[in-house]
Amino acid sequence: MNNFKPTNHERRYKAHVSVFGTTQLHLRNPYIIAWWSAAFPGFGHLLLSKYLRGFTLFIWEILINNMTNLNLSMVYSFTGNIDMAKEVLDPKWFLFYIPVYLFSIWDSYRTTVDMNKVYVLAERENANFSTYSIGALEINYLDKRRPIMAVLWSLFTPGLGQLYIHRVMTALFTTSFTIVFVYFSNLLVAVHYLFLGDITQATQALDPQWLLFIPSHIGFAVYDSYVNTVENNKLFESEQRKYFKSNYQKYRVKMATET
Repeated sequence: MNNFKPTNHERRYKAHVSVFGTTQLHLRNPYIIAWWSAAFPGFGHLLLSKYLRGFTLFIWEILINNMTNLNLSMVYSFTGNIDMAKEVLDPKWFLFYIPVYLFSIWDSYRTTVDMNKVYVLAERENANFSTYSIGALEINYLDKRRPIMAVLWSLFTPGLGQLYIHRVMTALFTTSFTIVFVYFSNLLVAVHYLFLGDITQATQALDPQWLLFIPSHIGFAVYDSYVNTVENNKLFESEQRKYFKSNYQKYRVKMATET
């Protein structure tokens, strides 16, 4: 159930609240979004709430990266073993990797510029939007939350910060792939050996090809949860300000004119 019924008068809305999360338009830095796409294709689009495009590029990155052995090659490069880096890299898959990687960066930058323009128009129109949604599965509503808590929960387990601010789609995606990355990288096995003091065994247990996915994944979870918490708080204040002006300020003006 939603407390807002759209009419034919609004052209653009700043936000939409549903049981699956709060989606909103706000100003973004195109270079930051492009940087996240460069760090991991799909992340830039997910920051823009372009989920279908983001999921597609993210899964493509995991598939092609593993077929190319790109992360493993990067590890050898970082350790100065250039010959091994060349040997493990599959050129057939690597040449296939480049065009889509560049498209991800370019498209996220272009989309950000366009969405910033749409936000300016929506802000000027200042149309009403849904602020409360209740259904059989969930309840979602605008309110203020603490950005630092979103960051802390994302650091504990990527995806929990998104759950804290009710970004259900991103939370399911982030948590699911956290499990995949941790499992295939043998990270927890390595931590177990580390607690036992066996550093050599811990190092040998790690799979670097899957391990290198984790830092970008954690960074995205922290950044996404923090930025969206801040923007949700701004949206809450904006909606409250408009509500009070339209429902209380006009009566005060009317009473002043009557006296």
